[in-house]
Amino acid sequence: MINLQIVDDHKLVTESLCKLINESEIARITDVYYDLESCRCGLTQKLPDILLLDIALPDGDGVDFCAEIKKQYPDLKIIMLTTYKEFSIAKRALHNGAHGYILKNAESEEMFTGIETVNRGEHFLCEEIDLLLKEKRSEVVVWLANREKEILNYIAEGYTTKEIADKIFRDVETVRTHRRNLLIKLNAKNTAVMVKKAYEMKLIW
Repeated sequence: MINLQIVDDHKLVTESLCKLINESEIARITDVYYDLESCRCGLTQKLPDILLLDIALPDGDGVDFCAEIKKQYPDLKIIMLTTYKEFSIAKRALHNGAHGYILKNAESEEMFTGIETVNRGEHFLCEEIDLLLKEKRSEVVVWLANREKEILNYIAEGYTTKEIADKIFRDVETVRTHRRNLLIKLNAKNTAVMVKKAYEMKLIW
């Protein structure tokens, strides 16, 4: 029996998943977390075979959290279980160490296949995401450091360079350097284009 833990803030979703998985005789849900902080605490007590991880959570981004916990628990297998079908998000999740990516609307048989595949140490993508990645494999994906993402969010919210510098306790020139780097990374000619692209690529929410 494969032991699973779920991180998802939608109780109806978790209740449905628990019922479906626990009745499958393939796996069982041992713990459910509704935010990242409770998951952090729970993992220090007990590690599952596989963690089913949502992306949009009340206290953070599940894709970033995936990278965080893979550093702490490199042998932990993670499946992103989400509604997000965007190419950039799926690529970022795999880059951050996810072993699988399954959409919540996937058939139960596909989900169970994914769980068994990942439990064997292999990678699994649901059919829709697998096709998406194959279609767009030549597309450029932008990777941003945590500080760059933080500054990008402040820019999108309309803060000035000076205000951002005050917020992150850095000098103005450091923020200007980050802004220039962000324009280059997103191949944007100005701030408005940069922010538009960032939203389209799901680099900010």
